Amino acid sequence: MSKIVGLLMVILSVGGGYVLSHGHLIALWQPYEVLIIMGAAFGAFVVGNPMHVVKDTIRHSKYVFTGSGYNSELFMNLLHLMHDLFKTARKPGGKKILEEHIEDPEQSALFSKFPTVQGKHALVSFICDFSRLSLVDNLEPHDFDALMDESIKTASDEADHPGHALHEMAESLPGFGIVAAVLGIVITMGSLDGPAEAIGAHIAAALVGTFMGVLFGYGFVGPISKAIGYSVSYEVKAMECIKICLSSYRNGMPPVLAVDAGRGTLFHDIKPTFVDMEKVVNEQSD
Repeated sequence: MSKIVGLLMVILSVGGGYVLSHGHLIALWQPYEVLIIMGAAFGAFVVGNPMHVVKDTIRHSKYVFTGSGYNSELFMNLLHLMHDLFKTARKPGGKKILEEHIEDPEQSALFSKFPTVQGKHALVSFICDFSRLSLVDNLEPHDFDALMDESIKTASDEADHPGHALHEMAESLPGFGIVAAVLGIVITMGSLDGPAEAIGAHIAAALVGTFMGVLFGYGFVGPISKAIGYSVSYEVKAMECIKICLSSYRNGMPPVLAVDAGRGTLFHDIKPTFVDMEKVVNEQSD
């Protein structure tokens, strides 16, 4: 909701200031200028990026307004799930039971208790892959941590692609605004023998092209690319939380302390309180 409010503020501030200065909004209605600017910018965006990055950018742009689902509820459920996995592993025959859960998480009754986590396939895959690896006895702790770090780095690099790609598109929009303006001037030069009103209209359209390129770049697309960067950081943070939980448990911490160590890595706006974690432990103990 705040993102929509912010974009409305941009529109109302620019448009309102223009109208209050005795400007006429109809003069800004130049759909062909928009076609040139946005069409060329998106075409260049498609040329410069693999198709999976294009699709991911569209998907993450939608998440800016709808939310990606990486909220406080998901992180609470994630910690709860990790606690349940560790408690299961500590029971007699627990390793075998744990393997059954991580081999088929889609059918696992344990994972099914937390549909918000189960629906995040990248997270589930990370949990299952490294829970399975944690059962290997002769794997040194530092090697285990290094493998998780490398996986997180790869995921982080990939998650950064949509924001970076959209940022580059934002930087190109003022340039395409100039392209539209130059084309407008070309049209104007061909109309010099016409009435003054027509020449003025053509010049206005050309200037609007420059205006729109700058506005779209710095008022809309640029901020959205920045918001995508913040959004994907929560996805990476979830993997970092899982890493700390798994590493702490494998190094001998009790489940409750291992999960609390993971809780400590979270951003303040999604971090459950210690009281919340106590409720999880008590629920599991009942």
